[in-house]
Amino acid sequence: MARNKEFDVEGALDAAIGVFRLHGYAGTSASMLIIAMGIGRQSLYDTFGDKWQLYCAAVRRYSELECAAHFTALNRGPRAIDGIRTMMERIVIEARQPCLGVSSLSEFGNANPELVSLREGIGNRLRKAISNKIQEAQVQGDIASRLDAGHAAGFLIANIAGIRLSARGGAGDAELRALGHLAISALR
Repeated sequence: MARNKEFDVEGALDAAIGVFRLHGYAGTSASMLIIAMGIGRQSLYDTFGDKWQLYCAAVRRYSELECAAHFTALNRGPRAIDGIRTMMERIVIEARQPCLGVSSLSEFGNANPELVSLREGIGNRLRKAISNKIQEAQVQGDIASRLDAGHAAGFLIANIAGIRLSARGGAGDAELRALGHLAISALR
């Protein structure tokens, strides 16, 4: 008879996310994961499969949580531009925390179809939400109507990655804030 899991699966997955955020896939060992997750090696494999399956589950969960935080930020404020600004400010504030999405893209690029599919699905939802908010801000007169909303959303997403990479590379708080403000200013 199978025993019930004696650990919090989501908590263990969140711990794995922390390890992968800091060390990437290649830099993370199974030993690092079981220590951080507080589980035995067999529990790791029984619950998550192998290291690759755990990594994909971690990227999926991280991406979904990050998108939810972006969506929440986008819906703040009385005007659409307020939500866009809130999203960018959130990125600047949290930029020093390694981003599993950016590191996954940096480490694997488009070489792994499973990660590409995962990123496309979640990325498309985020791009659509940002694009919709940009269109709303255009109607309200806060973003230039001449801009293609889809391209502008792609521009903001690229800037989000750039801000996170700049922070990882040692950029100071003032520079990170300036990058966030410049991204918004470019939409006017």
